[in-house]
Amino acid sequence: MSRVCQITGKRVITGNNVSHSNRRTKRKFYPNLVTKRFYIPEEDKWITLKVSTAALRTINKNGISATIKEAREKGFLK
Repeated sequence: MSRVCQITGKRVITGNNVSHSNRRTKRKFYPNLVTKRFYIPEEDKWITLKVSTAALRTINKNGISATIKEAREKGFLK
């Protein structure tokens, strides 16, 4: 599975390592992803999502049902 958040769509981005002599080599910046299970009371089931820690804060703030609904509208979740 790729390193993409299923709620926010955050993914790997590329950039440069810059040395003291200002030489540049390519590198990757990985999102901080966590595999987590969530309980959805409306559907009475558990789902497993790979989410970023920023998405966890969003879920804590808005609730899992509202966050999943919004992610489905954006096309990040089936």
